[in-house]
Amino acid sequence: MIVINLDVMMAKRKMSLNELSEKVGITLANLSILKNNKAKAVRFSTLDAICRALDCRVEDILEYRED
Repeated sequence: MIVINLDVMMAKRKMSLNELSEKVGITLANLSILKNNKAKAVRFSTLDAICRALDCRVEDILEYRED
């Protein structure tokens, strides 16, 4: 299972969902889906934009856990 730790990175960077949405150009609804681990897919361009905005690496956001 892949877990999205977006909320953890946002907390570490003290960034709100609204602020991230503005920086990345993604709707609040779509970011919320990612943040709550409800997404079934994510574009590389979206990951790139999020990593740039949060100044982090992909592995800081995505984590693989065995079931």
